[in-house]
Amino acid sequence: MDTGVLEQLLDDVFDQAVVHHGYTNYMRDYEVIVHATADPRTGAVPSYLRYLFRFCVEARCETSLAAETWRDSLDDRLIEHESGVDLDGYVWGVKWHCLYPGARSVPESEAARRWSAAVGIDFHEVRIETDAHNLALVFSDLRVSEVPAGYTPFVAD
Repeated sequence: MDTGVLEQLLDDVFDQAVVHHGYTNYMRDYEVIVHATADPRTGAVPSYLRYLFRFCVEARCETSLAAETWRDSLDDRLIEHESGVDLDGYVWGVKWHCLYPGARSVPESEAARRWSAAVGIDFHEVRIETDAHNLALVFSDLRVSEVPAGYTPFVAD
């Protein structure tokens, strides 16, 4: 995957809303679902985009919230917007995270270099930072597609 193309794909969703992230149901690829919107005056139609990080050999997720914020955000009423909106703490119930400060590739990634040598294909590392979680993904290819209405990442049988 060309680094310039990768950077452009990441820039395209700067400051948008991450509504889901996790491994796909077949557990090889990692997906990040973004709700992309623009000022209505632009005429751009809001859409849900699936960023599919293919052959994802490493996925790390950690909080970007301070310990004090976590301490103030343990109340279960905060997982629903209606019951948490007037409480102190992080309202998990908004059900999205702002993709800010954004996503970027890590050009000199030791992990990507190590995996490339071990597997024999190119790997890349991307850091995705939101207002609540930070992700670090090591993968080989990125595909972006629009998510159809009703898309569900996982369904229990």
